[in-house]
Amino acid sequence: MVRIHAIPAFRDNYIWALENGADAAVVDPGDAAPVEAWLEQRGLRLAAVLATHHHADHVGGLPALAAHWRCPTFGPAREVPSGIDARLGEGDRITVPALGVALDVLDIPAHTAGHIAFTGEGLLFCGDTLFACGCGRLFEGTPAQMAASLAKLAALPPATRVYCGHEYTLSNIAFAEAVEPGNRALAERKDRESAKRERGEPTLPSTIGEELATNPFLRCAEPEVVASAGRHAGRTLADAVDVFAELREWKNQF
Repeated sequence: MVRIHAIPAFRDNYIWALENGADAAVVDPGDAAPVEAWLEQRGLRLAAVLATHHHADHVGGLPALAAHWRCPTFGPAREVPSGIDARLGEGDRITVPALGVALDVLDIPAHTAGHIAFTGEGLLFCGDTLFACGCGRLFEGTPAQMAASLAKLAALPPATRVYCGHEYTLSNIAFAEAVEPGNRALAERKDRESAKRERGEPTLPSTIGEELATNPFLRCAEPEVVASAGRHAGRTLADAVDVFAELREWKNQF
């Protein structure tokens, strides 16, 4: 059975490691050193590397890992991080070598222009597009693109486990409370996630169902979210994409 582990990197990144028997694969290795240390500690071989987008804190360690382990690498077709063997886009499916995990590829642009996600077997590796109780900044895309990308992820089964790229959960919850203070599920989530951090545990993975219940960026049609965004904008917002755009700008300054 495949097990998934969080390998901390930098200040708040997570590199996700999939382990099955003597083999492992990693998702978004921004730094090779913590991956090598983790593999050595467990006596594992690296069988594959997966990348969701080109930012250095997600692919900086990929070339060194690929060179050391001579393993295949998978990444976005519409971006050019160095060291990628198989360039993937929506509709592609891979089976992670040596692990037997089948993952479908989704195009989820906006944080970066060619950002992809890997999903299957109840898992979602979504890089910096969907965060726990938040979403990524729009560095290379539009609000409409990000709203569409998030809608694609929100349509996955509610039990899908969400593995994103950063430990941003508590700060995202603080913003969500400002947007939707009447959300009881959000208040309960804050208590749970705060307790995890106090114990030194990751708040991840979350689930799609949990995000639908508490993440304001997936709740742009909810009356309290619409009202809060409109008050912040000082105008009536036209539609859910307009609400999303206002929320993202608000979060940028929060």
